Amino acid sequence: MTESQYARVAQNSADVVILGAGPAGLVLGNLLLRSGIDCVVLERADREHLRNRARAGFLAAHTVRVLARNGLDEGLRRRGQEHGVCEFRTGDGRFRLDYRRLGRGEPHTVYPQHELVADLLAQYVDAGGRIRFGTEATAVLDADGPSPSVTVREPDGRPGRWGARYVAACDGRHGAGRRSLPHGAVRHHRDHGVSWLGLLAQAPPSMDAVGYALHPRGFAGHMARSAGITRYYLQCSPGHRADAWNEDRIWDELALRMRASEYGPLRRGPIIQRSVVDLASDVLEPLRHGALFLVGDAAALISPAAAKGANLAVLEAEVLALALTGALVHGDAEPLDRYSQRCLAHIWRAQEFSQWMIRLLHGASDPAEATPYRERLRHSRLASLRDVRTTQDWFAEHYVGI
Repeated sequence: MTESQYARVAQNSADVVILGAGPAGLVLGNLLLRSGIDCVVLERADREHLRNRARAGFLAAHTVRVLARNGLDEGLRRRGQEHGVCEFRTGDGRFRLDYRRLGRGEPHTVYPQHELVADLLAQYVDAGGRIRFGTEATAVLDADGPSPSVTVREPDGRPGRWGARYVAACDGRHGAGRRSLPHGAVRHHRDHGVSWLGLLAQAPPSMDAVGYALHPRGFAGHMARSAGITRYYLQCSPGHRADAWNEDRIWDELALRMRASEYGPLRRGPIIQRSVVDLASDVLEPLRHGALFLVGDAAALISPAAAKGANLAVLEAEVLALALTGALVHGDAEPLDRYSQRCLAHIWRAQEFSQWMIRLLHGASDPAEATPYRERLRHSRLASLRDVRTTQDWFAEHYVGI
C-alpha cells in the first residue's frame, strides 16, 4: 500500500463502520451516536432513493417500544396507526381475529418503512452523524485481525477504504458483509417453492383488517399502508414476471381470490409498484465473526408471511448497540460475545412462526405433495384458529411478538 493510501485509511476511519442505511443501520447509528461512539454509515444508494424506497410497514409492539425509549418515535406517534385485526377468507366462509384482545393483547402499528427510514435518517444527520451516500461497500477485510477495514467504491467510482474497530453489516443478503464471511460460517437456507406478486396500489384500503384469502387459484393478501395506499399480494407461479399481467387482470384476480362478490368490492386504483417475491428462509450462524457483526437481512431472511423482517432488524440493532456501548465505553466485551446467541434465539422463533404461516396460507407447491391428507390438515389448522381460544392466543403472541 502506498503512503497516500495509508493516509486515506487514517482519515477514513471510525470506531464502528455501519454498512447500509435501512432500519437496522440507522437505529444502530442513532443509538451509538447517543452514547458518544464514533460511527459512520456507508450507503450505496442516494438519499432520495433511500427515503422513497417502499417496503413493509407493520411494526411490532416491541419495535415501537425500542423507538420510543430511544426518542426515535416522533413521526411514528404522529402518523402511525394502531392495527389489531386480521380476517381469513376461505371457501368455507370468513372469520376475524381481534388479536389485540388475545395473547398479550398487543397491536401492530402501521407505519410505512420509508417514512420510518426518513425519520431515523433526519435524526441521525441532525445529531451530527456521518453518512456517506453513493458509497458501496465491496468487502470487509481482516475482521479477525488487528486492523479491520472496509473497502468501498466511492460515488465517483474510485476505490476507497475505511478503517474500523467493529463493522456492523446491515446491508442485506447480497451485501459486502455476507460476501466477506470466512469459511466455517453456516448458512441454513430453505426455498418454500412459493412466489408472490407484490403490489402497491394507489387506492384506499378495502377492509379494516389485514386480509388473508385462501382460494383454489392461490393466496391473496391485503395490507393497509396509509389512507391512500394499500399493499396487495397474489400468489403466482415461480418464474412469473412482474409485468406479465395488466392492471385489469390483477384487480380481477384479486377480486376473485378475495371473494369480493361475497364480501364487498375492492377499492381500485393505479398499481404504482410491483415485484415478484420468492418466499425463502435463510439464516447465518454465527452472527459474529471477529469484528464483523451481521444485522437484519444480512443475519437472516424471513418470508413476508410473518411480517418479522424489519422488526427483527430493529431488535438486533438495539442489542448490538448496547453491546458495542459496553465494549467501547465501559470496557465490557461480554455482551458482544453473547450477541449472536441472543439474536439467533429470536430469529429461529420467528422462522418457526413464518413456516407455520406459509403452510397455513398455501397449498402444496409440489403437485406430488398436494394430497387430500395435506389439505385436510390445512383446513384443520384454520378451524382451530377460528374456534379454539388457546390456538388464537398462541397465534396472537407469535404474530405480534418477536
